[in-house]
Amino acid sequence: MSDKYYTAVGRRKEASARVKIQLGKGNVEVNGISGTQYFNNTRLFDKTKAALKILSLEDKYDLSVKVTGGGKNGQAEAIRHGVARALIKEDETRKPTLRKAGFVTRDPRAKERKKPGLKRARKAPQFSKR
Repeated sequence: MSDKYYTAVGRRKEASARVKIQLGKGNVEVNGISGTQYFNNTRLFDKTKAALKILSLEDKYDLSVKVTGGGKNGQAEAIRHGVARALIKEDETRKPTLRKAGFVTRDPRAKERKKPGLKRARKAPQFSKR
């Protein structure tokens, strides 16, 4: 096991993930517990390893992640963003492949603020003529 590691921060909506990658066997640890146990949903867990899967590196790197804020889906996508950025730090030649897959760009979409007089950002109360 190598002591050399690469870190990066990934973000999505309100979630923020500090990702550390190093050579290993493909283990994923999120907030101190295994990735499968943390997400208990294979679809979300697969999102976290998507950047590795595209580069065929799933079993070559161990991931250690600290993630805060948001929901599970936002956290999974924040981890994916962080993993992609860390992989690029290690080897710049991976950037075009990851960019084409859409993992390099931070997704700017976030929840729109609530407006006065409305129930949510855009939902108005029911109109009554009388």
